[in-house]
Amino acid sequence: MINKRSLWFLTLFSLILVLSVYYITMPSELLMATNNGSKKTEEVTVTEEPLESAELVALRVESEEKMLDKITELKKILTNSKATTEEKNKAFEELQKLNKNRSLEEQIESKIEKELGYKSFISIENSNATVTVDSKKHDAGVANKIMRLVQSNFDLPMSISVKFQK
Repeated sequence: MINKRSLWFLTLFSLILVLSVYYITMPSELLMATNNGSKKTEEVTVTEEPLESAELVALRVESEEKMLDKITELKKILTNSKATTEEKNKAFEELQKLNKNRSLEEQIESKIEKELGYKSFISIENSNATVTVDSKKHDAGVANKIMRLVQSNFDLPMSISVKFQK
């Protein structure tokens, strides 16, 4: 049998449910007008960032998959009870190196976009850096600027290659 407490709970829950469905289905112009206290609606301007090309997205996905596989492998070593301390230390250092490397790649990508205005993908392995730039125009001057910008982030000389793709 339903007691008073359950009845009140069901009643209030039903009321909240009905009101939430009402507000979700209400047109957004009506909500803006009621919130502002006036009947006029304001125009909202949305600025969109240029979308990355499919090639850059594919490169990012492939890189992320490789990184996740490597991280999974390293975590297995770290959690393995039969692994030696030396193996665990090497796995931990490799994990830190991967994280540092990925953050450096993202930092350089944002620098290239901010300073030169190009969307790019960067892959750094040991002393090699590959930069894929989202541009139809193959410009040696831009490639030189990108190489200098990438090299400025490293103390030791790097082997840097720049590819233009669209």
